[in-house]
Amino acid sequence: MTNHNDSNLSIHGAMKDKIYQIKISLKGFSPKIWRRILVHPDLFLPDFHKIIQTTMGWENYHLHQFIANGIEFTQKSEDDDWWDNVKSVDYENVKISDLLVEEKDKIIYEYDFGDGWEHDIVLEKILPVESGVKYPICIGGKNNCPPEDVGGVSGYAYMLEVLSDPKHEEYEMFIEWLGGPFDHEYFDKNEINELLQMENYGCFDF
Repeated sequence: MTNHNDSNLSIHGAMKDKIYQIKISLKGFSPKIWRRILVHPDLFLPDFHKIIQTTMGWENYHLHQFIANGIEFTQKSEDDDWWDNVKSVDYENVKISDLLVEEKDKIIYEYDFGDGWEHDIVLEKILPVESGVKYPICIGGKNNCPPEDVGGVSGYAYMLEVLSDPKHEEYEMFIEWLGGPFDHEYFDKNEINELLQMENYGCFDF
């Protein structure tokens, strides 16, 4: 996919004045946790990863990968012996438009292989660039991001169940772990967009 032949060059050339409208949806949880963003299609996947982290509300503590057509794209490991024995592709020079070409194309973004947070990444629309708009930008979304290390979808569901009952024996434990009350419906588009204009798209760097 990263072989820039004439076909790929023509695709990327045609994308020069285009913007991707992408929907990011956390899989396996209801009510749905999702974000809608506008991004340049020629961004490389390491930058797209940072945008997803900030837009969703993750804190970049864990490993991640993109999966397209059964192929895993991720950051190359410094352990050459380990890297030589995996089937993953170094995503350093892979662009969003290498994986998402046409409207309705879909890939998977997985974050934290322990908790296994999988996200559907769908190219909803290919739009013209609007003058005066600073990309990337979040244009919609719903519901708060789960806390890091909560135990995946099932762990998050259990946490919300406990928090719904102040008399639950584990209620105070979760409140202390969270550092205070947790609003599972919280979503602030303006806050996200302020972060996206910062260095590294507002993504924590560990």
